[in-house]
Amino acid sequence: MSQPASTRVAFVHTGAVVIEPVARLRAEHLPDVVAVNYLDDRIVADLGADESRESVGARLENLVSAAKSSGAEAVMLTCSSISGYAASLESAVGIPVLRIDEAMADTAVSEGGRITVIATLATTSAPTTALLHERAALLGTSPTITGVVVDGAFEAIVSGDRATHDRLVGDAIVAASADSDVIVLAQASMAGAADTVSVEVPVLTSLELGIRRLGDFLAR
Repeated sequence: MSQPASTRVAFVHTGAVVIEPVARLRAEHLPDVVAVNYLDDRIVADLGADESRESVGARLENLVSAAKSSGAEAVMLTCSSISGYAASLESAVGIPVLRIDEAMADTAVSEGGRITVIATLATTSAPTTALLHERAALLGTSPTITGVVVDGAFEAIVSGDRATHDRLVGDAIVAASADSDVIVLAQASMAGAADTVSVEVPVLTSLELGIRRLGDFLAR
């Protein structure tokens, strides 16, 4: 007797460092879901370059189309730099496209009037700030949102020096905590840095909140 088909979800990544923690959380919270991973590790760099920025939308559409062809019932974008493409991708390909950072944004705008967004790339800070404003408008709130880009942290993690990355991000968290009601870490790869420091305000990361929301979506 054939077994019933499992729900298949595709994850679209812009950095390999995120694949393992997403897979671990997916296995923990959604053990019956079959995951398919798609990676384009040049997207973040290309978003910062005038000559290649225009190619990103088409490349993402190709990845989401491949996910649909593979039988995926939904796609989750795991990078805040590409969250803004979700609606257009869903419209173009005809499959639900979720943002892993949306649940984090909803939590942030419901918890504090002063939100600090910490990122290691400007190309991620801006989309995360835009997402927070979007979700705040839906909730009817008007938080003050401040962006901080941590110099040197992205280069450190790309080179494999997570300790330096976490130290730099941790220092930024501590500094921001004095003037914030809630801190948002814009990139999924930053999550480990939150565990290296202790502050008196919430420090939100996207991965677990996003995977939990994916579970809620699939359970509808």
